[in-house]
Amino acid sequence: MAATSTMIHNSRAGRRQAMRRIRPRRSPAVPLLLLAWAGAAGVVWLWWGNTPYVRPVAADRLIAAGRITGLLGGYAISLVVLQMARVPALERRVGSDRVARWHAMTGRYAISLVVAHVVLILWGYSAQSGQPITRQTASVVLDYPEMVKATAGTVLLLVIGFVSAGALRRRMRYETWYYIHLLTYAAVYLTFWHQLATGAEFAGDATARAVWYALYGTVTALVLWYRVLVPVRLNLKHRMRVEETVEEAPGVVSVLIKGRRLHRLGAEPGQFFRWRFLAEGLRWSSNPYSLSAPPRPDLLRITVKAAGGHSSALAGLRPGTRVWAEGPYGAMTASRRRGGKVLLLAGGAGITPLRALFETLPAAPGDLTLLYRARRKQDLALWAELQEIAADRGARLVYAVNGPGGARPEITAEALRRMLPDIEEHDVFLCGPPGLAEESYAALREAGVPERRIHHESFKL
Repeated sequence: MAATSTMIHNSRAGRRQAMRRIRPRRSPAVPLLLLAWAGAAGVVWLWWGNTPYVRPVAADRLIAAGRITGLLGGYAISLVVLQMARVPALERRVGSDRVARWHAMTGRYAISLVVAHVVLILWGYSAQSGQPITRQTASVVLDYPEMVKATAGTVLLLVIGFVSAGALRRRMRYETWYYIHLLTYAAVYLTFWHQLATGAEFAGDATARAVWYALYGTVTALVLWYRVLVPVRLNLKHRMRVEETVEEAPGVVSVLIKGRRLHRLGAEPGQFFRWRFLAEGLRWSSNPYSLSAPPRPDLLRITVKAAGGHSSALAGLRPGTRVWAEGPYGAMTASRRRGGKVLLLAGGAGITPLRALFETLPAAPGDLTLLYRARRKQDLALWAELQEIAADRGARLVYAVNGPGGARPEITAEALRRMLPDIEEHDVFLCGPPGLAEESYAALREAGVPERRIHHESFKL
């Protein structure tokens, strides 16, 4: 097993392939955000064009407010689904962690708008008809077209929003949350039809209906393509299986994955895949793990620290186990760098993507430094590989471990300046547990590293 591990970490073919894929590029985050806000402005314009006059009557004002919140809620829901589609332009360039934050934020806006829509519309209809709110609600749900389905969809959205709240989410198994979250698609389908059936903006405007169909149709097509068809094609083409597992440190295991033409996956060092191992107890879970070495034509490697049921079970994988992968994802690649000097700052399992970057990042001798933070020396996974890479590239390799009695070395601005007096001229790739990442980020900013030069990506949901 040791021979295989040595072979993959010194792969010249893998290094050449990674170097060819390095393409400096700008993040499309700002244009995409402007496009999203432009869409929201278009929705407001659609509402305004169909609201020529609102009488100074409470019922009319409530209904008008209910209509605009409903339209904006429907638009926000389409963005929520788009952010679930794993479109490469978003996942690889903007960054999976940022897209996940957008998704969570947009979801909160969508649910808030939907709740406001329901309350305002029912309140306005009740005031207009003079009926009690309960009777008016029953009338709307049972008598209006498509409203039974819309009610069911709205309840689903509220349940999904409730279980996705931070405090509750952290207490749930990832798999439970994941499968409940997938009900978003059913909720969207159920709520879509009443928008066209009862929305005043669509009732007599064929163009508005066509635009709304195009919006939801495009989002649906993207989900089907990138969440279903692309993964099926990838896995049929590359036919991945577990080759072997290698213990790298206490509680840390590498999984070597064999396949066909794996260098054509388009993966770059620093990226990750979502892995599903078709073994007992694992086949229903899909978890993100980074590549810990540049892809080879016939071999990939991930290195995982046991931190839960799924990651702990990987050490027991048998050779020949089929693997289902989706990706590659992630934006923490060499294309993010802005200058020549680079500091890689890793903590714990965060060494995985930085190990691949350490081997492949273009850098002159002396311009590349890796700082590895761990509790004990024996926890420095892949250390022998890192030493060999450092010697081969003329790079600097530094570790920081707890002292006698567990004294924890702090990463401070002063310590960083002592290690690298010109640290403000470095790009910094940062990967590690949330606490370490926050501490390191604050120290880097205090040391003078511009925010645009600090590159970090987290799998934390």
